[in-house]
Amino acid sequence: MERRHFLATGSVLAVEGGLSPFAAGGDRAAAADRADAGGGLPPRAEIVAVLRRVADHWIGAHTDPGDNKWARATFFSGLLALHRLTGEPRYAAYARGWAEKHSYGLNDGVTTRHADNQCAGQAYLDLYGLDRAPDEAKIAALDASVRAMVDSVAVKHDDWWWDDALHMAMPPFARLGAVRGDAAYAEAMHTFYLHTRNAEGGPGLFDGASGLWYRDKRFLPGGIVSPDGKPVLWSRGNGWVAGAHTKVLAVLPADHRHVPAYRAALTTELRALRRIQRPDGFWNVNLADPAHLPGPETSGTVFFLHATAYALRTELVPARLFRPVAARAWHALVTHAVHPDGFLGHVQPEGDRPESGQPVGPDSTADFGVGGFLLAGTELAALVG
Repeated sequence: MERRHFLATGSVLAVEGGLSPFAAGGDRAAAADRADAGGGLPPRAEIVAVLRRVADHWIGAHTDPGDNKWARATFFSGLLALHRLTGEPRYAAYARGWAEKHSYGLNDGVTTRHADNQCAGQAYLDLYGLDRAPDEAKIAALDASVRAMVDSVAVKHDDWWWDDALHMAMPPFARLGAVRGDAAYAEAMHTFYLHTRNAEGGPGLFDGASGLWYRDKRFLPGGIVSPDGKPVLWSRGNGWVAGAHTKVLAVLPADHRHVPAYRAALTTELRALRRIQRPDGFWNVNLADPAHLPGPETSGTVFFLHATAYALRTELVPARLFRPVAARAWHALVTHAVHPDGFLGHVQPEGDRPESGQPVGPDSTADFGVGGFLLAGTELAALVG
């Protein structure tokens, strides 16, 4: 009997039969054929079939939809993206049940300024947008939390001190601004963002030399390094950054004054990632040191694929250079991370650095990894049409 650890909840699902940690045979063979033919992308129907299998496996294994913290909220962001793609009512119903369980509230309440606690608002905004007559109660708690930060940004804007915060909080700021028709949300968001990127009085988390981002100030030059003395640029931390830029650019109008900066930041990161993608299509846990905890890892890879597919679809990057990046990443995920029954493996668990939860193997999964996979696949499906 195989033991699979659901790292977000601590629960264990026992699966009979000793399934291989690979995709179903047809998916694997088709993906391999395309890779041999030059890295072509799969057809939309094939992508959607894999996404459904992964989503259905998670839902079937979690009759309790879980808490409203960042990890589970990231799953629901991906699930609702899949609902928009497929129109599958079960996905929206499962998400509504989760949101109603928490009364559309935030972890730590409406006074929270912590980005992780605001991540649930992304799914609440999705559900709000599904209503024919939008229900303000669904976004009231989120708006109270975010609006307080918007109103006080001139005196306090150092809340996003780690790069994960960009993904958790930037999309709610941008989307609430669009819902309210109020430019103050996006302006405040940009002020918080610049502090994270540049930081007054010292270096920010963006590393101009590599085009990538440090997780937090502990890893800046002179701080924590790998066992070989190289920098630590965490894959998933950079994945959160890519996801933040992607989601914000999808909301802001093309002529918004901060869009050029976000486009430049995203394309800079994607160019850096293209140079260091592994031959097998994944990215290493430490992007600056391939020898530091080597092995495939899903949670960083899915967000890099999500961002790459978006940048291709919106023509921010050249297809000649980046379609092969997306094709290799998808091929890696469906052949080495997705099990035949839809279980998604090789996901590094919650943590704050590459060493968190090691070793990462085919039977390690987490809700945010599944959510990231669904976001990546839905964006890829939109790309191939």
